[in-house]
Amino acid sequence: MTPTLTLKSGTAWADAWQRCLTVAPEAFRDDRVLNLWNATWQADGRSLPAVSPVDGGPVAGPPRLDRTTARQAVRAALDQHRAWRHVPLPERRARVAATLDALAEHRDLLALLLVWEIGKPWRLARADVDRAIDGVRWYVDGMDAMLDGRTPLDGPVSNIASWNYPMSVLVHALLVQALAGNAVVAKTPTDGGVACLTLATALAAREGIPVTLVSGSGGELSEALVRAPEIGCVSFVGGRDTGAAVATAVADLGKRHILEQEGLNTWGIWNYSDWDALGAVIPKLFDYGKQRCTAYPRFVVQRSLFDEFLAAYLPAVRTLRIGHPLAVEHPGDPYPALDLGPVINAAKAKELHDQVAEAIDRGAVPLHRGTPAGARFLPGQDTSAYVQPVTLLNPPRSSPLHHAEPFGPVDTIVLVDTEAELLAAMNASNGALVATLSTDEQSTFDRLAPHIRAFKIGHGVPRSRGDRDELFGGFGASWRGAFVGGELLVRAVTRGPAGERLPGNFPDRRLTP
Repeated sequence: MTPTLTLKSGTAWADAWQRCLTVAPEAFRDDRVLNLWNATWQADGRSLPAVSPVDGGPVAGPPRLDRTTARQAVRAALDQHRAWRHVPLPERRARVAATLDALAEHRDLLALLLVWEIGKPWRLARADVDRAIDGVRWYVDGMDAMLDGRTPLDGPVSNIASWNYPMSVLVHALLVQALAGNAVVAKTPTDGGVACLTLATALAAREGIPVTLVSGSGGELSEALVRAPEIGCVSFVGGRDTGAAVATAVADLGKRHILEQEGLNTWGIWNYSDWDALGAVIPKLFDYGKQRCTAYPRFVVQRSLFDEFLAAYLPAVRTLRIGHPLAVEHPGDPYPALDLGPVINAAKAKELHDQVAEAIDRGAVPLHRGTPAGARFLPGQDTSAYVQPVTLLNPPRSSPLHHAEPFGPVDTIVLVDTEAELLAAMNASNGALVATLSTDEQSTFDRLAPHIRAFKIGHGVPRSRGDRDELFGGFGASWRGAFVGGELLVRAVTRGPAGERLPGNFPDRRLTP
């Protein structure tokens, strides 16, 4: 029997908000966050109500600007850019390093905001903050060599990113772009993370980093953040539908761009026998409810190995721990050790439930469905954004679960009999960011891996975005524009020798590093 739980002491949303008011009073008001543009915190925009996926309670909503104000913000960012690009690298380095020290000082508050705003379990929320700080420090230490012979862009870098990694993806990118000599513009994700980003931006702005932070709908702000002539580069992380619209715009304008889009990352099983190793990694693949661009929601399994696969997979998936990320038995207890909390909102949870029900109705076989019996919830709390892990065999081709990333704790399994079927099933989404092939023989991996359309391919181990000097990109429809990671991130947001061809995935070429 699950004991009655309570909220960990000092972790309520009201506690986090009060700490924000104390740490960065210039960026927060009693009832809202502010936009930052023209180097000034502005009480403009229409604040929309928002709720936490954790318990459905109210949290800060984004103060959405109209397109006219967004254009003014971009023009002001160009003025900042023209000044900042001439600031010597040692001074830029000192200001970014001071920002990192401030982020480290307020690490736990940033992590707590991530818990409430996007539902990350504590361990993963702290990891998101730490990866941002540690990743940028690597660039601070090595930027001299990376900038040798290179200059900043002609205009600021515009960043439009999804809600799932505000720190380790978005803040990390902003600080590296600024370190390279660019002013930076960022749009807060519509679905969550506005308070965390506002606090991180306030700490950077205090150190003189030329950052602009605005909120608004993509349709309303795209004219300013994507098409405006002042913008030197567009960096986008998100879904394929929105990414396609951005890609069309930047292609028409001939603008520098980095567009990371979703793909169905797959894990293939072929002539394999190390089931203990596979069973050990399965729970880790559910971190943050598979709401990651490098999650693995599809297993492609050799039919003759299906029984052994299930014997390893099912016991592992039954160990998953789900619940309120801040619910403990006693107020002073440590944070709970969870694999996943809620998905991003109740609407997404309903979408996943509907997709699973429809797939089963059309012939998919449910192999595992988690139950709320062992979940850790507070008495009477709203659980509408929580989705228990589900595993389906052979989703019908008409289902979105067959060909698209669910972005939630839903696994699908496809059985194959030949290597040709294996490769076809692993390439179902016309390109992916990562893939893994579990096979006993190195020669088999070496023969099959080149035919898998993913940027990174693991041999029996998961792949990720990586940190520091590890490159990152995607093939097919999963990526458009310049590749990033390591030195390539700096090259993507600076100008090199005349005629330089950046590594990336472009309409007329794919150039690998």
